[in-house]
Amino acid sequence: MSSSLGRGLRGGLAAGAVGTAVLNAVTYADMAWRGRDASTMPADVVDALADRLGTEVGGSRGERTNRRTALAALTGTAAGLGVGALVGTARAAGLRLPPVVGGVVTGALAMAATDGPAHALGVTDVREWTGQDWVADAVPHLAFGLAAHSTLRLVDRRPEEGSTAVVDKPTRASAGLVARSALLGVAAGGRSSLGLAGPALTGGNTVAKLGSLAAVGAEVVADKNPATPSRLTAAGLPARIASGAGGALALAKRDHQRAVVPVLAGAVGALAGSLLGAAWRAGASEVVPDWQAAVVEDVASLTLAVLASR
Repeated sequence: MSSSLGRGLRGGLAAGAVGTAVLNAVTYADMAWRGRDASTMPADVVDALADRLGTEVGGSRGERTNRRTALAALTGTAAGLGVGALVGTARAAGLRLPPVVGGVVTGALAMAATDGPAHALGVTDVREWTGQDWVADAVPHLAFGLAAHSTLRLVDRRPEEGSTAVVDKPTRASAGLVARSALLGVAAGGRSSLGLAGPALTGGNTVAKLGSLAAVGAEVVADKNPATPSRLTAAGLPARIASGAGGALALAKRDHQRAVVPVLAGAVGALAGSLLGAAWRAGASEVVPDWQAAVVEDVASLTLAVLASR
């Protein structure tokens, strides 16, 4: 791990800790102001997760209640630290958002990290939430995001101990980088591994290249399996968008340019590539066997990834 990414991870963990403390303070302040009960959703998530794993929270009635409360608090802390680590690493890699935007995005990620698992486990259905429910959940998470992002910006202002080097700021993203990021995103829409594999294969070390080749090869083979789910599922599409955005971030970092616009271009390109790829496969499979249409898509995606990553 490079020194900058290591520092970003450490700063992110600190930011996540600060954000979690602020989130808890806002939540308890709301409980004190309105006199409302504490949310049971975190503990219900613990029960649902234990059920999925084929186990249960053990102990007597009182012990079980205490353990559920403790595990719920620990999972919330872990989510906060994880989000902090993610945004800290992304910031160190060059993705620097304006203060308010960065706070809102960080808060949205924290919401997704807590509400997403609860929805997936069947503890709640966010589609049935009222406006008041959304506001009650969004306000503390927004406080988390603003506090965490502010902490990251403060950490950035402190140079490494003993360091006297002057670090050049990234330059504005060029039109060429934005275009290449969009192309890489389209390639990721075709084969999700190519978003991150493209930059690694053209500029990474030997280990990264071998790992990327293995990932691309495995996906190319799996794609021909009729049982492979559609890329447009709730799990498949976000992964491709994230891959396109991550690959664009890697390109911007390599070119020492600001990453915000390239990352957006990579994400949009991945969405477009996913939709176009699914439409191609559906149309072409009516004329030729699906595996032949898949091979054409393999070649097109690999070509776009190489052109975008050179």
